Amino acid sequence: MAGILRACASVAALEQGKQVHADIIKIGFELDVSVSNGLVDMYGKCGRIEDAQEVFSKLLEPDVASWNAMISGLAQHGCGKEAVLLFEQMLQTGVKPNQITFVVVLSGCSHAGLVDEGRNYFDSMTRDHGISPKAEHYSCMVDLFGRAGCLDEALNFINQMPVEPNASVWGSLLGACRVHGNIELAERAVEQLIELTPENPGTYVLLSNIYAAAGRWDDAGKVRKMMKDRSVKKEPGCSWIEVQNKVHPFIVGDSSHPQIEEIYETLETLTLQMKAAGYIPNTNFVLHDVEEEQKEWILGHHSEKLAIAFGIISTPPGTTIRVVKNLRVCGDCHTATKFISRIVSREIVLRDTHRFHHFKDGQCSCGDYW
Repeated sequence: MAGILRACASVAALEQGKQVHADIIKIGFELDVSVSNGLVDMYGKCGRIEDAQEVFSKLLEPDVASWNAMISGLAQHGCGKEAVLLFEQMLQTGVKPNQITFVVVLSGCSHAGLVDEGRNYFDSMTRDHGISPKAEHYSCMVDLFGRAGCLDEALNFINQMPVEPNASVWGSLLGACRVHGNIELAERAVEQLIELTPENPGTYVLLSNIYAAAGRWDDAGKVRKMMKDRSVKKEPGCSWIEVQNKVHPFIVGDSSHPQIEEIYETLETLTLQMKAAGYIPNTNFVLHDVEEEQKEWILGHHSEKLAIAFGIISTPPGTTIRVVKNLRVCGDCHTATKFISRIVSREIVLRDTHRFHHFKDGQCSCGDYW
């Protein structure tokens, strides 16, 4: 049962996970710690953090894995302060944290911008708990500094590491450079990443996107040519939504779905309503050297927008729409989804590679920090 729950969690299969939960109750496994931990993890990764908390609260003697799963779920949902409070509660109960505990609590600090708290917890690993930091802890710290815009501090941290920084560490720095538009530092990170993992397409794509966002189209083109010469293929952006036990995937500008015309019509109507409410398409997120009108068309048909529109026309009014994306949600789609949630009076839960976003009444749970 724990293994099945892990499978459901990995692909955000909420409905199947709920069915497994029902079977667990029938069989009588609900008080088994490993199964309960699996439920906490599954609900957290499927966007139902309240259900994860309910399962966790019923554990009579949660072990360190239980605490880790709950803290991780809170971190993924942007509840950094709650994750920190839960970690402190864990310490008070006498449960000893392990290396994974510090990965998830540092991740929670990173997603919530809690730089000082993250720095203190990192220092306490060795000082108070006798745990030597591993590569993933250093990566979390670089991510923490980078997301907060402290790129110089992130670089200084890397330079002072007692071990050789790996691809994860440099990847965290590169991601921060993409968010804050630091081309010089991005190029340095890419040099290291290409040397460590030359086959990873994400490195080339991020650098190309950074150049494109800065209008350096020639440089962006050189990076894409480098990818072609080295036979490195980019993973296409894809979003999917489950409706009536069927998964519906979408890519940008999709034309394959049987209801695509209705989906496009719904998006056109939504776009007019959003613009009337103050929405302005941010074409800076279209990383192609094309005319402005074409940029707006591409932007309006990003995969997550298509999935959301399909969810609107395929589910009853008031139903929560749950979408999963294999890449980081772009800034314009994030803004647009806030408008859509208010217009259609729906909660929209979007899981990307970094975290969960809960859109409701024109606001997002991340507070525009992700």
